[in-house]
Amino acid sequence: MDIFDDILNLRFIDYLDVVLVALLLYYLYKLVKGTVAINIFLGIIIIYGAWKLTEFLDMELLSGIFGGFMKVGLIALIVVFQPEIRKFLLMVGSTNFGKRIKFLQRFKFLKTDATNTTDVDAIVSACNKMSMSKTGALIVFERNNNLDFLTSSGDEMNIKVTQPIIESIFFKNSPLHDGAIIVSNNIVKATRVILPVNNEKKIPQRFGLRHRAAIGVTEKTDALALAVSEETGHVSYFKDGEFVAFEDTNQLALMIKKDLV
Repeated sequence: MDIFDDILNLRFIDYLDVVLVALLLYYLYKLVKGTVAINIFLGIIIIYGAWKLTEFLDMELLSGIFGGFMKVGLIALIVVFQPEIRKFLLMVGSTNFGKRIKFLQRFKFLKTDATNTTDVDAIVSACNKMSMSKTGALIVFERNNNLDFLTSSGDEMNIKVTQPIIESIFFKNSPLHDGAIIVSNNIVKATRVILPVNNEKKIPQRFGLRHRAAIGVTEKTDALALAVSEETGHVSYFKDGEFVAFEDTNQLALMIKKDLV
């Protein structure tokens, strides 16, 4: 009965504390799920459990060994999980809040740019031509979230967007064709950019890493993405981590223009 009394005496802030911890653990699990890090994480939990068990059983030697390991565990965690920690911080710093605060976009003073000058028609025409020749491509449109943390992974550029430029970048023998390009206000900011790949969502087998990367970047930021499949030539449009269906290239261009406003 004491347990039930304790539960009834919990404050609202205590319930909130539990919920936030549960959410933190859930997102940490999502971060390491499907990677080698999950096995390391489970190993640390097992060692911690063994430490507490040997402490309870008064096994001083084993308890001392496990205790010494746990005392330096924080430094070890930082070293071992460095890529995951970096990914987590980037994810937090670039979280896509677009769906939650769309109503704020009605206020002009909250917008950094009044209009987006990107030549969407030229990009869509380039994608259509690359589709016919089955030339793989991945184009990311920057919106409100700054993508400089991604441009640093590729080659920074300052090239005005035109259809021939887009086609030449993704030409199979071009040294710049590998990876994604980031477009902002009709300027190609970077080429050969490495994007965060989504490993969780189930997508058709005919789609590969380009499409997973498009899902990943649009899921973690408010960016838009276009992917041209090298195998099928199919053009795919991504927003908020999801495929967006369209009937033809005219509709696709109109959708992108509307989303860039």
